[in-house]
Amino acid sequence: MSKKLYIKTWGCQMNVYDSKRMADALFPLGYEVSEEPHNADMIILNTCHIREKATDKVFSELGRLKEHKDNKESMILAVAGCVAQAEGDYIFERAPYVDMVFGPQNYHELPEMVAKATGAFGTNRIINTEFPLESKFDFLPEETTQQSASSFLSVQEGCDKFCTYCVVPYTRGSEFSRPVSSVLEEAKRLASLGTKEITLLGQNVNAYHGEAKDSSIWGLGRLIQEVAEIDGIERIRYTTSHPNDMDDELIAAHGNVEKLMPYLHLPVQHGSDKILKSMNRKHTADDYRRVIDKVRNVRPDIALSSDFIVGFPGEKDEDHEAMLQIIRDIGYSQCYSFKYSPRPGTPGANMGGVVAEPIKAARLQEVQELLNKQQIEFNQKFIGKILPVLFDRIGDKRKQLLGRTPYMQSIHIDGNKRLLNQTVDVKIEKAHANSVSGSIVTSETVLTNNNKEERTAA
Repeated sequence: MSKKLYIKTWGCQMNVYDSKRMADALFPLGYEVSEEPHNADMIILNTCHIREKATDKVFSELGRLKEHKDNKESMILAVAGCVAQAEGDYIFERAPYVDMVFGPQNYHELPEMVAKATGAFGTNRIINTEFPLESKFDFLPEETTQQSASSFLSVQEGCDKFCTYCVVPYTRGSEFSRPVSSVLEEAKRLASLGTKEITLLGQNVNAYHGEAKDSSIWGLGRLIQEVAEIDGIERIRYTTSHPNDMDDELIAAHGNVEKLMPYLHLPVQHGSDKILKSMNRKHTADDYRRVIDKVRNVRPDIALSSDFIVGFPGEKDEDHEAMLQIIRDIGYSQCYSFKYSPRPGTPGANMGGVVAEPIKAARLQEVQELLNKQQIEFNQKFIGKILPVLFDRIGDKRKQLLGRTPYMQSIHIDGNKRLLNQTVDVKIEKAHANSVSGSIVTSETVLTNNNKEERTAA
């Protein structure tokens, strides 16, 4: 008999990937994924430590789930991910009804952990937050179920940059790149199971340095070229990157690899050199501008995205103005912006010069107003154009399909479900701050931009 597995995922795309692989690891034990925690035989909270009050949110969710545990004593309740890695002992102390706590490097050991927590081995509370000597990727089972048209593929984990605001080096460990053969084998499996778009993932993905079978070391640019040769793969993306690791081979791939989509998420975090130095970013604002110029030189139409942290310790009015200026200089299609909040254990948490909350809020509002204006202007440029859209989700409304353009714009249309997991030409008719909408192109004849419509190929 199958058992029900419920996984709630917070945070980055890497966590989304990890949650899917946890389900793969538990499938041989009879666990099938459920969309609801009700009557689940195992619940996993896959946590993220990046956002403010992350630990409080986990305990709040655990409090709600305790009722399920009380009603079904045999249920396994587990906390995974970065909060588990950072605060495993505290979780066990504060929530004695939690059965298992394990970090993001240990979920390949899930079958063994479940066996120790239940069944013939008796009932034991499991905490597993050590960094293993072996790579978890060497022990994960192959994917066996139908995949979405758009899938994540983890190629790199950890970070050696040690930005002063970030917990990743402490929760994910040092940089590790999967061997080339391992990545390509998984990409081929995903393609055989229905994936058409692959997003290559890493905490610092463009620092990828995987070993090939001939012992040569491949960078991300070379890896992308090889993934593009796989039958069935139509689109390639990657995230998240560091400006210092945008090497010439990767930049050239944006101009040479047709399947690499014209979208780049490249966080700069700030526009002030003083704050960038305090953040230990190891680049200046002008370094970032030069990288963007190189990318635009090979792919002029590329859509750019970034991250901005507002109100970092020591930020003055002139630093805030430098942030606004780099936003004006670059021009973004979409961005993420946040007020700085200290993460326990990071150098930033102990810095002086704390910015008052009202000032942070006012500065964040100014940043977001500028970014929203740029996002709307970017989307408006496509009104009247025809874009190829990969529809990979069904919307909440009847006959609504959701997908993304090559430029990573979210798009919704009214269409038949038979178009799900297909790439379809769509004429863009409306532009919004965070999305575009349009209608399917049904005619074989498309007017050129000398008339009314323009097809934008990517």
